[in-house]
Amino acid sequence: MLADYHVHSEFSDDSWYAVDDVCRDAIRLNLNEICFTDHVDYGVKPDADHASLAHVVDGKAIVNVDYPRYFPTLAAARERYAADLAVKRGLELGVQSHTIAENRAVIDRWGTEMDFAILSIHQVGDAEFWTGDFQRGRTQQEYNDAYYAEMLKVVEGFSGYSVLGHLDLIKRYDPEGIYPFERSRDVIAEILTRVIADGKGIEVNTSSFRYQLPDLQPSTEILKLYRDLGGRILTIGSDSHEPGHLGSYITLAKRHLAALGYTAYCTFDAWEPIFHPIDEQ
Repeated sequence: MLADYHVHSEFSDDSWYAVDDVCRDAIRLNLNEICFTDHVDYGVKPDADHASLAHVVDGKAIVNVDYPRYFPTLAAARERYAADLAVKRGLELGVQSHTIAENRAVIDRWGTEMDFAILSIHQVGDAEFWTGDFQRGRTQQEYNDAYYAEMLKVVEGFSGYSVLGHLDLIKRYDPEGIYPFERSRDVIAEILTRVIADGKGIEVNTSSFRYQLPDLQPSTEILKLYRDLGGRILTIGSDSHEPGHLGSYITLAKRHLAALGYTAYCTFDAWEPIFHPIDEQ
């Protein structure tokens, strides 16, 4: 079983990868299952029906998923490729504490059309990490503390998700290098305890390899902590935005997880986790 549970398409503002092309490439790569998880980021992006309010980059409006087009497109792909590929329907929700209501409304409206959702912290106070706006004017401790404090606030106030995405994402954009795990361990433990209590899971995001990070994402220390706290729900996703990303490093991630003592990973169907042996071919 080879499944990629973090796949972006033309419906994400940062991708041009057509849904049909993703599916055909997944079949060529011998993937058994994929889950589309296109971007939703309230606070920094308007909905597609308010595209006139959006920034335009390279001719593309920076908007949230166009839900009325997205879900029928995925449903059609699911049927078209059913003989060779399981196509699951999801979203990557970039949630901030002040956008919980908007994200809850998305799940209330579209949840019956979905199998899965990733909860990611992409911004705090509408300040982006990748531009350095969030880190600017703060010490390394201050922006790491603020990042995890926001994540804790979000998981305490929002449960409309399946897994917490790339939990230590801030390290990808840390100009000071990798912040020591021990300095954030207590708040991360608090986050994971809440995730587990709510019946949710975490994601192993294999983009860590293409970003040449020195460790997995989340880190080995976080994965050990999750294991020790009793966490069992894990998905593996490439965070693909283009053909060269799709399905990448998933087998390698499974080997790392097995070495850490994990015996299973998950796919999802209609929001329910399905466990697969981690050494399953």
